[in-house]
Amino acid sequence: MENFVFQNTTKIIFGRDTQKEVGRIVKRYTNKVLLHYGGGSIKKYGLYNEITGSLKKEDIKVFELGGVKTNPRLGLVKEGSKICGDNSINLILAVGGGSVIDSAKAIALSALYRGDSMWDFIKGTSKPSKTIPVGVILTIPGAGSESSNVTVITNEEGMIKKGYHSNLIRPEFAILNPELSFTLPLYQVACGSADIIAHVAERYFTKTKYVDLTDRLCEATLKTIIENAPLAIKNPKDYNPRAELMWGSTIAHNDILSTGRIGDWGSHKIAHELSSLYDVVHGASLAIIFPAWMKYVYKRDLDRFYQFAIRVFDIDPCFGSKESIALKGIEKLQEFFKSLGLPVTLKDLDISDDKFDKMADKTMLFGSIGNYTELQREDVVNIYKLAG
Repeated sequence: MENFVFQNTTKIIFGRDTQKEVGRIVKRYTNKVLLHYGGGSIKKYGLYNEITGSLKKEDIKVFELGGVKTNPRLGLVKEGSKICGDNSINLILAVGGGSVIDSAKAIALSALYRGDSMWDFIKGTSKPSKTIPVGVILTIPGAGSESSNVTVITNEEGMIKKGYHSNLIRPEFAILNPELSFTLPLYQVACGSADIIAHVAERYFTKTKYVDLTDRLCEATLKTIIENAPLAIKNPKDYNPRAELMWGSTIAHNDILSTGRIGDWGSHKIAHELSSLYDVVHGASLAIIFPAWMKYVYKRDLDRFYQFAIRVFDIDPCFGSKESIALKGIEKLQEFFKSLGLPVTLKDLDISDDKFDKMADKTMLFGSIGNYTELQREDVVNIYKLAG
């Protein structure tokens, strides 16, 4: 087990009707807020009026910025940071899923920065010293951004999608009411479930030895999502599976599962380029790329893939070789994604191989990727081919 420091300061407010307390919660921080959201769904289903009403009841002045896309853009981040600077706003309230929260975090990084944009931080040419606090009302479980220390942004110049990590951008608080996910399109629920699974699996596949506790925590989280995602899709208004998914989303990415181990994260970087070039929903891109990555690297640590198959998918170790059982585990994961209605190959999205080289070049922009297995450009191209 590796040495580690674990400190997650995000306050989680979980349960039914918790969004109704947002005005009282925000009042503790400020009397001026930027309300940040995506499209029209929060207005369509009444959440917008509920939130603005709660904020105004506490005499909190509300500024707004909507329009966050599935893969949030740097241009909107710049717009948000200008609004914050021009109006001395000192808290951003993100209402939505991972894209909105990531956009809010990027605005928080940019608003007090004197340079060009937060892309300077991604390039490594500058570091943030302070940010505006972020609060969250989560409506889409999956990304785990509600208590993570990462933001992922797409730069329209070159359509490059990259992430930035800093404990400065962990949200101050996150309101998690599973009822707010009842109106989600079922495809979005499926994508979110794949995202949760990938976040856990990125941590699970590690070279670090003697991490039994976090192995078991990862396996329990994976099994919980695999059990509850189909239930949430079958009955969209069943609170209990939605609650499991929403809390699973947070646990998968709040770093508790990372303690004492080094995760991989190569698959995420490969999937990012699929999203940036074709605007594929992040969870869907992971449903395609992660099994392909597994098929490409499994022989490098057969024991761990064997363990994954037995412990997560309950494959009987008595029937087959260690390699055949490991491959069966990968097959089961791909079958699970498919059962949720997700694409599992690039052909499912009518994506050809003509841009594999371009995507690989962008993936390798800042050097080799992957910690469990270090990947070079040729490896990335081969994984795209396996995903085809």
